Amino acid sequence: MTGSFDKTSAAEWAEGVAYAMETGMVQIPYALLKHYRTLRLTDGEMLLLMQLLAFKQAERNEFPTWEQLQARIGCTANEIALYFSKLMKEGFLRIDSVEDRSSSVQFERYNLAGLYRKLAECMIVERSEQHDEDDILFAGKPDLLNGVSESPLTEERNLFTIFEKEFGRPLSPMEYETISSWVDQDRYPEELILLALKEAVFAGKVHFRYIDRILLEWSRNRVRNAQDAKEYAQRFRGGGRN
Repeated sequence: MTGSFDKTSAAEWAEGVAYAMETGMVQIPYALLKHYRTLRLTDGEMLLLMQLLAFKQAERNEFPTWEQLQARIGCTANEIALYFSKLMKEGFLRIDSVEDRSSSVQFERYNLAGLYRKLAECMIVERSEQHDEDDILFAGKPDLLNGVSESPLTEERNLFTIFEKEFGRPLSPMEYETISSWVDQDRYPEELILLALKEAVFAGKVHFRYIDRILLEWSRNRVRNAQDAKEYAQRFRGGGRN
C-alpha cells in the first residue's frame, strides 16, 4: 500500500508542478524583497505591491479591482484603502490614465515607477556604504567623464540619474531592473557600466541591448576596470583600421 500511495502522490505532485509551470511565473525584484523594511513598508503593503506585479505579469491586468486584490490578499476593504492611501501619498505608485491609440478608449493602470526609484535609492546607499574608498566616481580620471554626463560628481554616483539624462527621458521599470541586474547579479563595477554607456553614446546606439552587449564582451575579455576598457577599446579600434 505504501508503494501505491507513493506513486499516486508522485503523480499528483507532478501534475501540480506541471500546472504551475504552465500557468506561468512572476518576477519579483530582489531589491524589493531585500529593502522593503528599509522603505518602512508593512507586510500588507508589500503583499499588495507583489499582487500588482502578479496581475500585470501573469494576467496582463494593469488595473485590478480592489475586490480582486482583497480576495488575493485576504484583508478588509478598509485595509486595502489604507494600503493604497499610504503608497500613493508617499510616491510608491500612482494611477495613470492612458488612451488606446487604436480604439481611442481611455483606461487606467497602476504605475510603479515611484517604487523602482525608491529601490534604486536604497541600492545606491548600499553600494556607497560598501565602497567608501570610492567616494567620488572616476576621481583622478577626468578624461573618462567626457561624454558621459556633465552633472555634479555627487549626482554621478546615481546610475539611474545619469542614464535618464543620457537617454533624455525617464527610465521604464524594466530598464531600472536591467541596471539593477548589472550591479547586483552580474557584479559589473559602476565605472564600467558608465563607460559602456559612454561607448553607446559615442557609437550613436543609445539603447540597453547595445550597452548590455558591450558589458558582456568586456566580461568575456576580462575587462575589469576603466583602464582595461580603455586598452581594449584601443586594441579593438586599432585592429578594425588595419
